[in-house]
Amino acid sequence: MLSFGTTKQVFGEASIVIKAKTQDVFRFIAENFFHNYQKWAPEVIELESLDGGKVFIGAKGRQVREDNDAQIESFFEITEFSPNSLFVLKGLGRPYKQTYLIEDEGPDDQAKLTFRFDLLEIELYMWPFEKLIRLAIEEGTETTLENIKNLLTSQQAKLVP
Repeated sequence: MLSFGTTKQVFGEASIVIKAKTQDVFRFIAENFFHNYQKWAPEVIELESLDGGKVFIGAKGRQVREDNDAQIESFFEITEFSPNSLFVLKGLGRPYKQTYLIEDEGPDDQAKLTFRFDLLEIELYMWPFEKLIRLAIEEGTETTLENIKNLLTSQQAKLVP
């Protein structure tokens, strides 16, 4: 059956193996999200917790991203927080979702990190650009993972509480 809705969903997903303990990766990404997010997402020029810096299901935040010489403000909510394994946040008012899945990868203190970015809807007028949007999202997921890996394996990550 054909769908005649006016929106589509586009996503990108990538995985990487990091030489670090699963709990250290989770601590860096999820538990210290408001402290570390701008380190792996340099396009985020402002970030604030709306709940006093604590990270929990239901916690909200605000970010301003620099995107093609425009500043885009969005609010988000943490929707999943499973210690040492899963961290998800979802845009409020803007249709996006970011998922970080951390899994043990072998006996040598390695973690597999999977990052998925979902653009939950693109408007009808943007449909002709769906492939370009998908490519940009896929490239962004890979860049995000490389940035996190580099931070976690550098001395800079060891300075994080």
